[in-house]
Amino acid sequence: MVRINDIPAKSGDSPAGMGFAVSAYFLWGFLPLYMKALSHVPAAEVVAHRVIWSIPIAGLVLIFLGRTKDIKEALTSPKMLAMGCVTAALISINWGIYVWAINTGHALDAALGYYINPLFSVFMGFALLNERLTRMQWAAIALAFAAVVVLTVDSGRVPLAAIGLTVSWGFYAFFKKSLPIGPNQGFLLEVLILSIPALAYWGYATGTGSSHFTTDTLLLLGCGVVTSVPLMLYANGAKRLRLTTIAILQYIAPTMIFLVAVFVFGEPFGRARGIAFPMIWAALALYTYSMVRNRGK
Repeated sequence: MVRINDIPAKSGDSPAGMGFAVSAYFLWGFLPLYMKALSHVPAAEVVAHRVIWSIPIAGLVLIFLGRTKDIKEALTSPKMLAMGCVTAALISINWGIYVWAINTGHALDAALGYYINPLFSVFMGFALLNERLTRMQWAAIALAFAAVVVLTVDSGRVPLAAIGLTVSWGFYAFFKKSLPIGPNQGFLLEVLILSIPALAYWGYATGTGSSHFTTDTLLLLGCGVVTSVPLMLYANGAKRLRLTTIAILQYIAPTMIFLVAVFVFGEPFGRARGIAFPMIWAALALYTYSMVRNRGK
């Protein structure tokens, strides 16, 4: 049997890779609607259930693929566990900020954060890996920075949710590349590590009578599906697509979040955002054009 993780990455784009990645981004784009239904539940409790109920799904996937040996080896390797703790901490912070942003009327900040993320990743490559940036990439980064300044001056505060999502996901992706384990195995390792504080929190909430599990059972159980499925689809899609393709497709989710925030949630889109978001879109257009132009070189 050919296993998903055994298929080597190709230099070009495959239809399967496109299907996996587009499905993941569309699921992430609709995720705010699901999280909004849990807006009465504290973000920490939602994150705890995202962790707990992702474990059986990720575990079943590995059993189906016959890759349980990898996760057993990871759990007995101190180095692998240490690296897993880093990525697990970063993804839990990202989830926590995201859930809080959606449930408190800051979905536009979430969209902004994920729009900025690819530009932040490019800057990380320059700052941490000594990668050279083109003038066009520097211009894109400058535009994104200017957009954040516009929002900060207008509101009198830094858009911390957007920046928090950008930074946490950027460093998560950076350290995830160094995790010497497959994407599906890595995800299971992360949620197994996070299950310790997640179960402790659930136990505390149950003991104090503040748990929402008895009243929102199906929604909280579903957190495992909406968390694990798109992550694993994305991980397997990224292996079959060129970086430039992923760079373009990743705008699907924040665009959908933006549209949901404005037209479904009715979040205000004032003058400052009317200036800042076009600046971000222009920055992403420059970044994408630079990527596409350099792809054939």
